[in-house]
Amino acid sequence: MSESIRFVDLIQSRIDGFFDTRASILVSIADELSPVAAFSRDFLSGGKRFRALFCFWGWQAVRTFGEDAGTAPDGSEAGAVIAGGPLDAVVSVASALELFHAAALVHDDLIDNSDTRRGAPAAHKRFERLHDQEGWGGSGASFGTGAATLLGDLLLILSDELFDEGLTQLVSAAARRAARAEFNRMRLDVTAGQYLDIFEEIGWAGRPDADQLARAERVIVYKSAKYSIESPLLIGASLAGATIGQLDSLRSFGLPLGIAYQLRDDLLGVFGDAEVTGKPSGDDLREGKRTVLIALTRQAVPSGARATLDELLGDPDLTPEQIRTMQLTIRESGAVETVERMIADNVERAMAALDRSPLGAAAKAQLRELAIAVTRRNA
Repeated sequence: MSESIRFVDLIQSRIDGFFDTRASILVSIADELSPVAAFSRDFLSGGKRFRALFCFWGWQAVRTFGEDAGTAPDGSEAGAVIAGGPLDAVVSVASALELFHAAALVHDDLIDNSDTRRGAPAAHKRFERLHDQEGWGGSGASFGTGAATLLGDLLLILSDELFDEGLTQLVSAAARRAARAEFNRMRLDVTAGQYLDIFEEIGWAGRPDADQLARAERVIVYKSAKYSIESPLLIGASLAGATIGQLDSLRSFGLPLGIAYQLRDDLLGVFGDAEVTGKPSGDDLREGKRTVLIALTRQAVPSGARATLDELLGDPDLTPEQIRTMQLTIRESGAVETVERMIADNVERAMAALDRSPLGAAAKAQLRELAIAVTRRNA
């Protein structure tokens, strides 16, 4: 996937250049804002860039459709990264998605009281540590929470600004409107999904057990599946002037793939290797996540085991032994095998939709590779 590697390099370069100018503005306001700029830069470095890549290949899939002998409308090799022109718009828009994702991670760690992100302290913990190192007055934890909230807000603002910069590079007003509409809907969906996620952690007890699986699946769709894969695809395709049929095909591919992506994430949240994921093993159990994995476990185990699981789930002070006991309960329930089958079924649905879609052949091949990467990952 050499084109993907080159595009990721373009993304990092665009983010670095964009943020350099904004960081200088922050520091010019007051020296005290230097940590905000430094922590922001750290959160914008690295990562898998899946959202940016789905945006790029959504654009390429539409841009190269219908061309013979692998040649795009501008005479370039199909799938090739084209310097200048529409690519600049795609780079800026895809970079904006990465800024939005960084903001979401900062806020998500606050909501979940997560201490780490990618093997390093979460943003609020970095600010709390800074407070303690400097010997400032008041509560370090309160300062960390407030500062990280504002850091996430800042990244949201910058994401919107960079998205608009990308749109100004498009000639087509229709493409600008379509991409902006998809971006706006993505932000609404993921915010709604995040709320549903935290609601399920406290509202599940008052709901029928039979409804829990459907409710967990709803969280997956709105918090992750649309935002992680479907929306980036649609935004990229919209930049290229996608037809309704092409957008529908990408939805049919992106949504089940996004569900499979999050189901894999749910397994990693319980069984992932901390050295690889950058999060403590069993972190979702400490946070009390009411995932599909948990819903399936509760359906399968006897009432006594279910009561014990419910009592332990969401306890931030779970011991390693308690984590291992819960992991064993989940495995023995058969829920892991069920989730693996759900992942495989959703990937199969996604691939079938992609195969019959009116999209460029070379880009479709790259999307197949991405689909495998996001659903077979270990972090």
